[in-house]
Amino acid sequence: MKRVDIFGYRISAEGMRRDVATALAWIADGSSTRYVVTVNPHSVAVAASDPLFRAALRDADLALPDGTGVVLAARLFGLPLRERVTGSDFFGAVIEAASRRMGVRFFFLGSSPYVLSRIRERIRREYPRVVVCGAYAPSFCDDFAEDEERKMVAAVNAARPDVLWVGMTAPKQECWIYRNRENLSVPCVAAVGAVFDFFAGTKRRSPAFWRRLGLEWLHRLLQEPARLWKRNFVSSPIFIGMAVREWIRRAAGRKERSVTGLSDIGAHRRERT
Repeated sequence: MKRVDIFGYRISAEGMRRDVATALAWIADGSSTRYVVTVNPHSVAVAASDPLFRAALRDADLALPDGTGVVLAARLFGLPLRERVTGSDFFGAVIEAASRRMGVRFFFLGSSPYVLSRIRERIRREYPRVVVCGAYAPSFCDDFAEDEERKMVAAVNAARPDVLWVGMTAPKQECWIYRNRENLSVPCVAAVGAVFDFFAGTKRRSPAFWRRLGLEWLHRLLQEPARLWKRNFVSSPIFIGMAVREWIRRAAGRKERSVTGLSDIGAHRRERT
């Protein structure tokens, strides 16, 4: 898998088609549990001060370049990452691919009973070949009690899904996956955040026009300013500062290597004379 290193996170540079193919290969193999996360400026900023979240992102088997800021940072650093792959687009592509097969099993963990029921209805209506083998709406809290975590893992394993979709917002969903990954018997686990609401129709995703411009974040902010102001006015400046410092560090490293290379050439020439 082609990956780029941004702030220590191994982010896929394969593009949507190959990222989906990777997930489908995990399903076909079925021998171990692997998990998917999405990386964006907000998650990078939060992870900088959250060791568990940082470990969850770093150890992910597939980290998708979810945010426009991540793609722009890669270009600033001269890294070969050109395509943004959002959690919503990844989910849509996986479910489309699964619908062309027979009997791929999905489990949905997170959100509310109402949203989960809407998801079931839509899949039954539009993707009849996909099996929703289970769903679980956990308590709304910052941290789950150990007993509830055990119940969640038991419910997932009993349903025997091929894909476990986790929609509990970041960093809660990633940390939950990271803590429980050794106890899950699921080939593919994916943290997809607000995708549950988008797919259920309880929230509207930004129109394609905004997404093409790389301004999905602005449209969402205008729709939900009370919930998303911190993400855009606190996390984004932190990410920009990190990107600038990293660019300076990389530029200094290139300059040092260049000076060292010229010194080596000069020494070699003196030896020859």
